[in-house]
Amino acid sequence: MKKILASLVCGWALATSALAAGDGAPWDRFPAEKMSDMAALQNGAKLFANYCLNCHSAQFQRYNKLRDIGLTDQQIKDNLMFAGEKVGDTMRIAMDPKQAKDWFGATPPDLTLVARSRAGSQGSGADYLYTLWRSYYRDDTKATGWNNLVFPSIGMPHVLWELQGERTPVFKEIESHGHTAHVFTGEWTVVKPGKMTQAEYDSAVGDLVAYLAWTAEPMQAQRYRLGVGVLIFLGIFSVLAWRLNAAFWKDVK
Repeated sequence: MKKILASLVCGWALATSALAAGDGAPWDRFPAEKMSDMAALQNGAKLFANYCLNCHSAQFQRYNKLRDIGLTDQQIKDNLMFAGEKVGDTMRIAMDPKQAKDWFGATPPDLTLVARSRAGSQGSGADYLYTLWRSYYRDDTKATGWNNLVFPSIGMPHVLWELQGERTPVFKEIESHGHTAHVFTGEWTVVKPGKMTQAEYDSAVGDLVAYLAWTAEPMQAQRYRLGVGVLIFLGIFSVLAWRLNAAFWKDVK
């Protein structure tokens, strides 16, 4: 049992130190409109607290910062805090890092900045996470019983499987230079339905990724608003300066 647990968490640790190999599936585009949807961010926070915060901390984020996405202190206490924490505490887990390393061989990584750290040539970190959580499939050859198209041989199991259900990817064989390659066709075969339809699950994953993207950079939306305001001000000021300059020099020959 200890060896299996060690392999799981080692996979988690590796996930934070290297991008998925080039033979992984192409990344889908994360629905960026969810970043401005308070309901989506709140649902993402709930999913994070219920499915991720058991093993992964977010120690650079405080619970009371969730006020910025429209949650009250009471809502935070009732829906996102389960171990007697205070609203002003950071999002830590009860597991001691040294004990986790002794038990599992590695410490589950902190997820505060994962949406920024995972950016790659195929897209943003949000694109990566959005595709990753929608690309799990059953694989009995793995210790966890799961594999992933984006991160082949991933050590982390599919913690959202009850929501999505079980499915397998459809591959096609391609002959190249005397070798046979299996290429993902983009289609899936449903083995066992989950609690959600695929559309509902995709939306839920989008909410979770939006929350992680917000956690990684909570001031992003405010920066964008300030940037737009500054550009509008500079545009108006440029017109006024141009007209003032014309009026000042109109009598000069």
